[in-house]
Amino acid sequence: MEKITSFTINHLKLLPGVYVSRKDKYKDAVITTFDLRMTAPNREPVMNTAEVHTIEHLGATFLRNHEKWADKTVYFGPMGCRTGFYMLLAGDYDSKDVLPLVIEMFEFIRDFEGDVPGAAARDCGNYLDQNLNMAHYQARKYLEVLNNATEENLVYPE
Repeated sequence: MEKITSFTINHLKLLPGVYVSRKDKYKDAVITTFDLRMTAPNREPVMNTAEVHTIEHLGATFLRNHEKWADKTVYFGPMGCRTGFYMLLAGDYDSKDVLPLVIEMFEFIRDFEGDVPGAAARDCGNYLDQNLNMAHYQARKYLEVLNNATEENLVYPE
């Protein structure tokens, strides 16, 4: 069996950043999948499930309510390895096109106070596994990368 594209990226060289993981055609549309890599794989600790879950709830809520991007948002969710998230948008985009959106989303996560949207037994299958304080910490840490992003943080390494 052939390796899927995401398994061909050299994770030993991969830095935190925003990467185009793939572009798929569906009928007349292009779906761009972004790799929002928050930690350096295999070199930094992975995120715990509680903060990943909180970031997922806040990020999905932010995107699906965004004035410009709501109708283009296909999916936002965590990577199984817990080093980041996938964001799928309808359209043909590059990392630089969405960097302002990702910064805005993680500023929202960093600054969010109150009840996490959807963190209730009726709304979520594991609603108790949330950690807003650690989501704030991870968002602050990721924003340091995003606000100083270079090509190394926007284009997959060779």
